[in-house]
Amino acid sequence: MTRKERYRFILDYFRKQQPHVTTELQFTSPFQLLVATILSAQCTDKRVNEVTPALFAKFPDAKSMADAEEVEVFEYVKSVSYPNSKTRHLVQMAKMLVAEYGGEVPSDPAQLVRLPGVGRKTANVVQAVAFGKATMAVDTHVFRVSRRLGLVSRDANTPLKVEMQLMRNIPEADIPDAHHWLILHGRYVCTSRNPHCQECPFGDICPRLMDNDKLQNR
Repeated sequence: MTRKERYRFILDYFRKQQPHVTTELQFTSPFQLLVATILSAQCTDKRVNEVTPALFAKFPDAKSMADAEEVEVFEYVKSVSYPNSKTRHLVQMAKMLVAEYGGEVPSDPAQLVRLPGVGRKTANVVQAVAFGKATMAVDTHVFRVSRRLGLVSRDANTPLKVEMQLMRNIPEADIPDAHHWLILHGRYVCTSRNPHCQECPFGDICPRLMDNDKLQNR
């Protein structure tokens, strides 16, 4: 099976079984999505969704969070991973949004990554989910699943390399959904430890069960 055929097989399955999916993070505005995505770094969406309702009730927009003291915000997010640094980033991010962007989240990636706590992955999530752009955010799930399923070459050993190869091979119209297809597959089926291979629809073409050297880059 060529890599092109592999993409076709996997994407066809997801198109039929999960035609339209989105993030499991809960939000009602681009600002709230940005906050939730920052909080989700090395933390589960489930945990983030447990803290954001109260956080957003108190600080629903950039202006209210920019006016807050860090100690106030910390009380709402202290149960997530790395709460001290994330609290600092959230307040500084909100202040920059108010000072430079009128309190609105920009859609331009260069502007997004200037915000405290926002890296390429977070910027790509916001662009795709909030603004419908064809961007591929590579988190640990996307990175793992892409490599395990043979969607990327063996030398794609960084998130950026994986992102570039996925972007070259996935049709633009599918990219926003494909990001979530791969995340959910990694979160619930192709888990890091003890993957549920018996539940995987790709068992017959999985390189874990085949000779990966037979994959072809065409």
